Amino acid sequence: MGNPRHPDPRDYPGVAATLVVILVVLLPGGLAFSVHKYLKGPAPAVALHEPAPSPTPKSQDRQIDAAEFGDWNFRMDGVAFQAERVGGWTYDSCAPVDRDGLLAEYRCARAVQLAYSAYKGHLKAVQVILAFPTEKAAAATAERLAKSSRGVKWRRDKVLGTYVYGRIRSGASKRYVVYTAVTADKTAQAKAARFHQYLHADHLNYFLFREPAVTS
Repeated sequence: MGNPRHPDPRDYPGVAATLVVILVVLLPGGLAFSVHKYLKGPAPAVALHEPAPSPTPKSQDRQIDAAEFGDWNFRMDGVAFQAERVGGWTYDSCAPVDRDGLLAEYRCARAVQLAYSAYKGHLKAVQVILAFPTEKAAAATAERLAKSSRGVKWRRDKVLGTYVYGRIRSGASKRYVVYTAVTADKTAQAKAARFHQYLHADHLNYFLFREPAVTS
């Protein structure tokens, strides 16, 4: 299973300047919120840093699948991250990850769940990617999730049980919602917030180039 290719922004004239604006809109600090209420452990760190994404063009008709995402190997402008994909699940519907009917309300059609491990297991992440019929439905879902993290049911057995950093990020990109939970122990604490923001932003922006807009 290959990792999404991260092209040089020079391959896409005008893209580099556009991404800066997109990130400011998609990832205000308010979209990150604590998950320590739902995971055992002390309160998480809160420091955040600006992300630097790398989108990837894909065919427009293919349904999302866990096979699209392999190990995460990110490198751009001197910033580099690596994480091993330790699990991947593709669901033909969103029912397996719908906690209280929120996803069904907005007609969520398909879901993918990914698990990552980094820094020799001292940081673990779970990412749920949700596909909707329209951009409007995805944006509305992301807005609801920004107010409460409990709408998505994710693999808590794939994150750390005891941690000092534990947060969730949620955002919409075209017809997709990306929901990213990261936990880290003291060894990886200093790197966790930055890792989290880059992982989340990178996969959000992946969908900016995967397919054309569908708004109806």
